[in-house]
Amino acid sequence: MKTESARAIPLRQVAIERGFWAERQRVNRERTIPAIYRKLEETGRIKAWSGIRTHEMPRERSVVHMFWDSDTGKWLESVAYSLATHPDVELKAIADELIGAIEGAQQDDGYLNTYFPVLDPAGKWTNLRDWHELYNAGHLIEGAVAYFQATGERKLLDILRRFADCIDATFGAEEGKLRGYPGHPEIELALVKLYRKTGERRYLDLARYFIDERGQTPHYFDQEAEKRGETREDFWAQTYRYCQAHAPLREQTEANGHSVRACYLYAGIADVALETGDEELLNLSRRLWEDLTQRQMYVHGGVGPSHSNEGFTFAYDMPTETAYAETCAAIALAFWAQRMFHLDPDSRYIDIMERAIYNGSLSGLSHDGAGFFYANPLAAYPGVNPMGRWSGILESGHFRRVDWFFCPCCPPNISRMIASIGEYSYSQSGRRVYAQLYHDNTVSLDVGGSSLSLRQVTEYPWDGRVAFTVGSEQPIQFEFALRIPDWCSDYKLTLNGARQAVSVEKGYALVSREWSDGDKIELILAMPVERVLPHREIRQVAGQVALQRGPLIYCLEEADNGPRLANVCIPSTAELQAAFDGELFGGVTVIEGEALRIEPSPDNSALYRFHSREQVAASTFRFRAIPYYLWANREPGEMRVWLRSS
Repeated sequence: MKTESARAIPLRQVAIERGFWAERQRVNRERTIPAIYRKLEETGRIKAWSGIRTHEMPRERSVVHMFWDSDTGKWLESVAYSLATHPDVELKAIADELIGAIEGAQQDDGYLNTYFPVLDPAGKWTNLRDWHELYNAGHLIEGAVAYFQATGERKLLDILRRFADCIDATFGAEEGKLRGYPGHPEIELALVKLYRKTGERRYLDLARYFIDERGQTPHYFDQEAEKRGETREDFWAQTYRYCQAHAPLREQTEANGHSVRACYLYAGIADVALETGDEELLNLSRRLWEDLTQRQMYVHGGVGPSHSNEGFTFAYDMPTETAYAETCAAIALAFWAQRMFHLDPDSRYIDIMERAIYNGSLSGLSHDGAGFFYANPLAAYPGVNPMGRWSGILESGHFRRVDWFFCPCCPPNISRMIASIGEYSYSQSGRRVYAQLYHDNTVSLDVGGSSLSLRQVTEYPWDGRVAFTVGSEQPIQFEFALRIPDWCSDYKLTLNGARQAVSVEKGYALVSREWSDGDKIELILAMPVERVLPHREIRQVAGQVALQRGPLIYCLEEADNGPRLANVCIPSTAELQAAFDGELFGGVTVIEGEALRIEPSPDNSALYRFHSREQVAASTFRFRAIPYYLWANREPGEMRVWLRSS
């Protein structure tokens, strides 16, 4: 069957009532969304919108305080996704009151920002490199599109359309416009969303302009710096690689700079390529994807190892204790992955999306929904907290999640990801329906003008058995494409109880037939415990293994295994078992097995000793590994993903 370009199934068509993601969404609704709003209130972000009219700004002049509006936008987006699936009169009333304040803050020309009109009126659009006006606009636009989709109410959408029109009137290649583009990309993908919702081509054209203008010479960031009386040498990062503007995008070959900026930008590039059919942008997307996922991605789907630039360094540089791997970067990688699939339907993109969501993203939120990580390291030890307030705090010398950050981009980002997970679950291309993420849900579809539903029942990610039941008033011809994850080497598929021989295309088992009401298809994915080996060039974890089962990366914590985890060795011959613990975190699968703890004699206090004169003890113990995303939810202590192997 020939495929057309694929699109995600809209959020409202996916009902999630039980299982893994139903529980995560419940916690998000009951704990995370309210906790974030309280912080928006406490820090003055809510009051700032009404403060535009009264010229009362509950903050000081600071670059970080210029980012505030993005937090509002992401919170509104999370609220919208939650309302789309779980209407809540009280929550909507809070959001509508905030939207009213946003409306009152908008200037006559459509400009919308809580910082510049009061604290720096002359500074508008004078430093696109460092100040986040366009980044803020992007998140507000995304929130507006989501709110309109959820409620059908146009107020916020119309407000942000006016702002988008203001931006379109300000920037572009036409005479009289500024030839600028954002230092922090994000508006590109937001403008494509706005185009898709309104049908206004100028929003798509503006997104494409921002992509094509980036990195051109004469360099706009140099020009605007000169107007401010500065030079390129005054830029703290010292290189425009930091913001992916060191060269025209179509000439770039590697993922560079700040990892969140990069992945948002790359997602926007993929969006524009999909909408315009631009083959050069498609090839650029593939080139950057290959570099990032094959040379610069952590095993848990995190990206960006360096704290100094919050981003990339060089190929295969992947420290563990000092890994940055920002929560927002893993989320942005998931956004990009989904878009890459829609450009080029292949399961390898969804494999990365799943890895980033279940591991590098979910780890950014505590199990109770009220604590957050900024950075997501792959090892943690007492007294080691390389990012201070940016990543977590040292509580009695240990790494812990916190309830807010000085720059709190990650909390509302993980909240909107969880609230919108249904939108990442299925895609459709004509009469082909793709099952992307496996979890308990019911999806409603239109195939060739006929309505049907697919009821998915599964305990995934704890179990690899996934069953779908078709609901349809009349027989419907369509092709069902079920993803065979890259971690699965053995599977079987049955149709109405009979084993099926299936063809696999680009990682999907294809079943094409005329489907009738009550037809049941079951996919059974073998889910053994796997030892993951690192690439030989990743020097920091040479000779070590990570543990994975299904889509989940596992880690050892001191709470289960005692201290000195760096001395733990898992023999290559050790048998590893998966066991479901119904008491731990409401029920999770853990990994257990025999391991060695290799240590010199404790009687010798010398910092270094000669092996020929030292007795080295190797004690056997039974270890327990938990899913990485759940670490740091119990008593504080050590954590380690990569383990010595023999």
